[in-house]
Amino acid sequence: MWAFDTTIYQIYPLGFCGCPHENDGVTEHRILKVNDWIQHFRKLNVGGILFNPVFESDSHGYDTRDYQKIDGRLGTNEDFRDVCGRLHDAGIRVILDGVFNHVGRGFFAFRDVCEKKQASKYAGWFNISFDGNSCYNDGFWYEGWEGHFELVKLNLKNPEVKDYLLASVGMWIDEFGIDGIRLDVAYMVDRDFLCALRDFTKQKKNDFVLIGEILGGDYNPLLQVLDSVTNYECCKGIWSSINSKNFFEISYSYNRQFGNESWCLYRGRHLLSFIDNHDVERIATVLSDQKNLGIANALMFTMPGFPCVYYGSEWGIEGRKSDGDWSLRPSPEKPEWNELTDTVAVLAKVKEESDALRNGGYRNVRVANPQMIFERKSDEECVYALFNLEDDAWNAEAGELNGSFTDLMSGEKRTLTGSAEVAGHGFLILRKDS
Repeated sequence: MWAFDTTIYQIYPLGFCGCPHENDGVTEHRILKVNDWIQHFRKLNVGGILFNPVFESDSHGYDTRDYQKIDGRLGTNEDFRDVCGRLHDAGIRVILDGVFNHVGRGFFAFRDVCEKKQASKYAGWFNISFDGNSCYNDGFWYEGWEGHFELVKLNLKNPEVKDYLLASVGMWIDEFGIDGIRLDVAYMVDRDFLCALRDFTKQKKNDFVLIGEILGGDYNPLLQVLDSVTNYECCKGIWSSINSKNFFEISYSYNRQFGNESWCLYRGRHLLSFIDNHDVERIATVLSDQKNLGIANALMFTMPGFPCVYYGSEWGIEGRKSDGDWSLRPSPEKPEWNELTDTVAVLAKVKEESDALRNGGYRNVRVANPQMIFERKSDEECVYALFNLEDDAWNAEAGELNGSFTDLMSGEKRTLTGSAEVAGHGFLILRKDS
């Protein structure tokens, strides 16, 4: 699967392109801004772009009006076809956000129900009772997403709804050449529909990737249907371990999920790794000491799974959830580059070139509150990741650190005799050469 061998870069287009927060009905060709960033993506060594919603919506994109028309605030279908073509020409794949659980109140079929009530041919597309009323005084009750009635839940058991959505996905593949879908609130989406979507997309493209959003609990039921899911447990565990100087937390999650014991939950699976996204605080904001930003990124890149970088976080952009969702979804004028960006770019290259980091197993070697060593080992190579949260350098001692090694961040060759020095607020990624 192509996605498992590269780094994904996530963009929230309505924010990234500086669109009005409410759909103003004016077509502006803002999505073409992405073309100006392609060299940045290549320099950053990313192999795929994950676009959050791009289709016509009422407001934030997750309230879809039309699954087959690019939101006018972003531009036209022709504009987005141009963007996807240029990304593909640069060797970068495209993943779209698939919002199939619910639509906006502006969705054409729901508007028809509002107008015609029981006489609407689309009444069966939703979970409706004409014996009640809604908070919008529609004259009927309908199911919304988790009590948010601006988000109207689709009846995915209805064959017409399923056919419409699959036809839309077919259009995305045929017209834009997309290579995968991130499934919004996949944990709530009808499983029969997910199976139909999987079969449909794999017939269109056998390496088409399906990534399900899941916030917690057991990932395995979704992994029986999808290629991957979002690893929220480790997202929280990374920043929490760093802020509390307690690597036992994240090492427990890594081992629980990917370790060698028979009870480990997701050994051999590739989950989507991330340290922030469009729904949570920026990692530069949530960390109590920004000197640890490099460690946070290194933990994401060296853990099992495939990493996803949220736009702007590669240079340390901040954003606080309490300031509203749009504060997490800004519109940078141009990409920036600093020491952190250098680190992220090298980490992406190291991940792509290391079979152990992409496919290897996981084993804890040493864990203390402010320090940690773990092993990633495949049939081809063995890599050790060492982390130090203290201000002072740490002389990391372990029997495994004996012999010839390559520092994968610098390319430097090292001969170790049972220990290695890790700088304060630093990390090492060492491949064993003998």
